[in-house]
Amino acid sequence: MRLRDETKERTIREKAIEMIVREGFDGLSMQKLAKAAGVSPATIYIYFQDREDLIRQIYFEESTRMSDITLNGFDPDMPFEEGLRVQWKNRITYCLQHPMRMHFMEQMRHSPFHEKFIRDANNPFIAAMGTFVKNAIRRNELVKLPVEVYWSIAFAPLYQLLKFHMSSQGMPETTHFVLDEALIDQTLELVLKALKP
Repeated sequence: MRLRDETKERTIREKAIEMIVREGFDGLSMQKLAKAAGVSPATIYIYFQDREDLIRQIYFEESTRMSDITLNGFDPDMPFEEGLRVQWKNRITYCLQHPMRMHFMEQMRHSPFHEKFIRDANNPFIAAMGTFVKNAIRRNELVKLPVEVYWSIAFAPLYQLLKFHMSSQGMPETTHFVLDEALIDQTLELVLKALKP
């Protein structure tokens, strides 16, 4: 039996994330991954049962990482405005520190794997956000909305601004775009105005 090598395992995971982001899930084969990671295909099977197990393990690990960062300093009992500010700050931190992982998680959300894996992820983030929203509605700090509408208003503007920032380009007529504190505050104020009763 061969011993696990944490460095090799980490390299395999990182290269898999890169391949999925660049080529999609269909572009991830164990042969190509082994070549990119500088290992033999047999080495991958020391750490992962198969391709789906590899994707599942990466997803669980990244869900935990993202949850830890986005819940840092956040309390579901916070007033809505304060809690949303903490969420924006934490999500900006996660996206800017881990752009490749952010793209991986975005691709996961729109893949058949998401529904398959999310029930087993046991992520505290979903429960915390659910409690946060319920508390805000109960305290009359937030209008009652379907969760999809709430999410679209609360976070989609932030993620779009982050995409502009990370590409350094805004709309076609804008030559350069930088997301700064003033723009974050201005956008968040508009979001809060839209969500408050």
